Amino acid sequence: MDVFEAVAEPHRRHLITLLAERERTAGELVDSLPSLTQPAVSRHLRVLRETGLVEVRPDGQRRIYALKPEGLQRIDDWITPYRRFWRTHLDALRQHLESE
Repeated sequence: MDVFEAVAEPHRRHLITLLAERERTAGELVDSLPSLTQPAVSRHLRVLRETGLVEVRPDGQRRIYALKPEGLQRIDDWITPYRRFWRTHLDALRQHLESE
């Protein structure tokens, strides 16, 4: 699975969002998705690990997960040519707000 497939799944995007804020234990991540079982969350975390989006380190009995921002580089590279469309809209918004 590649990084695009990994982030296409809403539960995995939720986990990435949480990990963008700070490191979290596996238990915290499981608790953040009450509609999923622990094994289901573990499978999502494995996909994120295997695609290079998160890393895990042991801390005693706990497993600590952290976002690997460099894992998002392929997405950023793909989006780069399209940023010009956003800039145009953001510039227009800024001009509109400044004119009021």
